[in-house]
Amino acid sequence: MAPKNTICLWYDDTALDAAKFYAETFPHSAVGAVHRAPGDYPSGKFGDILTVEFTLIGIPCLGLNGGPAFKHNEAFSFQVATDDQAETDRLWNAIVGNGGQESACGGKGGYRGRSRRAHSLQPSPIRIGRPPSALSRR
Repeated sequence: MAPKNTICLWYDDTALDAAKFYAETFPHSAVGAVHRAPGDYPSGKFGDILTVEFTLIGIPCLGLNGGPAFKHNEAFSFQVATDDQAETDRLWNAIVGNGGQESACGGKGGYRGRSRRAHSLQPSPIRIGRPPSALSRR
C-alpha cells in the first residue's frame, strides 16, 4: 500500500542536490520525480526545478524549492537507527563531510541545515548522537 502522507521540506533552490545527497548516503533512499516550471513565473523561469520527490530512509518526501523565506533548523530532524557502529560512523562522516555541524545535543546539522541524528541499535559506549571521536577522548 502506498503511503498517504509525505513530508514536505523547504529548500532555497537546492532540493535536487539534497535529494541526491540523501539517496547516496542513507539506506532505503532514492530520488523520484523532478518537477520543473512549465513556463516563466514571477520569481523564476521555464525549466527551474520546483519540487523533487524522494524517499529518505523509507519515508516519502517532497523537496520544495520555495526560496529563502524559511531556513532549516533543529526543530525538525530525521533520527536514523543504525545496525552497528561502523554504519553510524559512515553516516556521521558523510554528514560532517558535506558541511554538517555538531549541535549541543550531539546531533548533526545536516545537508543545508537539515538536522539528522544517527545512532546504533546495538549496545555501544556511544550514546545517541555522540560523535565517534568522543570514544577516542575517553
